[in-house]
Amino acid sequence: MTDTNIYVQRFDDGREPLLETLGGKGASLVSMTAADMPVPPGFVVTTASFDAFMADAGIADQIHEALEGLDAEDVAAVEKLSAEIRDALCSRPVPAAARAAVLEAHAGLMAQCGGEVPVAVRSSATAEDLPDASFAGQQDTYLWQIGLEAVTEHIRRCWASLYTTRAIIYRLKNNIPNEGLSMAVVVQKMVNARVAGVAMTLNPANGDRSKVTIDSSWGVGELVVSGEVTPDNIMLDKVTLQVVNEHLGEKHIELVPDPAAGALIQRDVPAERANIRSLTDAELTAVATMAKRAEKHYRSPQDIEWALDADLPDGENLLLLQSRPETVHSNPATAAAEKKPVAAASAGGGFSLSFLPASVLAAK
Repeated sequence: MTDTNIYVQRFDDGREPLLETLGGKGASLVSMTAADMPVPPGFVVTTASFDAFMADAGIADQIHEALEGLDAEDVAAVEKLSAEIRDALCSRPVPAAARAAVLEAHAGLMAQCGGEVPVAVRSSATAEDLPDASFAGQQDTYLWQIGLEAVTEHIRRCWASLYTTRAIIYRLKNNIPNEGLSMAVVVQKMVNARVAGVAMTLNPANGDRSKVTIDSSWGVGELVVSGEVTPDNIMLDKVTLQVVNEHLGEKHIELVPDPAAGALIQRDVPAERANIRSLTDAELTAVATMAKRAEKHYRSPQDIEWALDADLPDGENLLLLQSRPETVHSNPATAAAEKKPVAAASAGGGFSLSFLPASVLAAK
């Protein structure tokens, strides 16, 4: 690879989807793109970019030493250290070569999409979405980002989110070391979602792999993923794709794009739409079929995120946004371990990091 492309990997450039380079989310998107699944285009800012940034900042050793003395139960101390680390990371300049690679990749993506389009900027940690430890929700995602300045700023925020309070506590409680941890960032064309949600290629209540379970709601799927809306919940037989059970959620709010504001807005869903099923029978079949395809590709039960794009015609509008291993029932030993209390490390004396003042990132 050239010096430039060690820092960025397009979904479709044919390179191997390495976890250590792309993180869990990025590797999955590259792998699914190579398998001709309907993945919106994008690129991954690789771990080489984060590693170069951290090396240039010269604060990695201080961070590791401070984290080693933390008690996972002392939330106030974790929050204090988390804020200090993230402030430090957000004030350091990005190395010129890494910055140039992102500028080139962003310009290429905009050209591929026919002009300036909004993107999602998503954290992709090297320890996330692993078969024995799901990091889902541990790092940050920023939706509907428009323009290079917004994208570069939110890439830095994703790097910093490796050290949010919840991410630090998760690693402490699951005995995941901080040394060697790195972060990739996915930059992906946003979907103008009419309906979106998640699907699992089993019954999450009991692990029955003869079922596919789909949650769906109106608008962008972030409200489903975050639990802010009660979605429709439909269970299908994995072979016949017939509905075996369904519960309609209230779906009282939705996230939709506001072109005038250049952002996503939350709005109420009218009662006549809130109380009907958000997917037709044909759409249910399509989502279940795509989930099964992801399971076949990865050879293990999957937890996927999907969306129906309002800008695309029926039959071409179902897009696959993410696929990660299902961890609760697919790895019983891990599930049992996660329920078992983990002895916290003894608290060290003081958690403050004495970071030197640093210049703010130059023009993006």
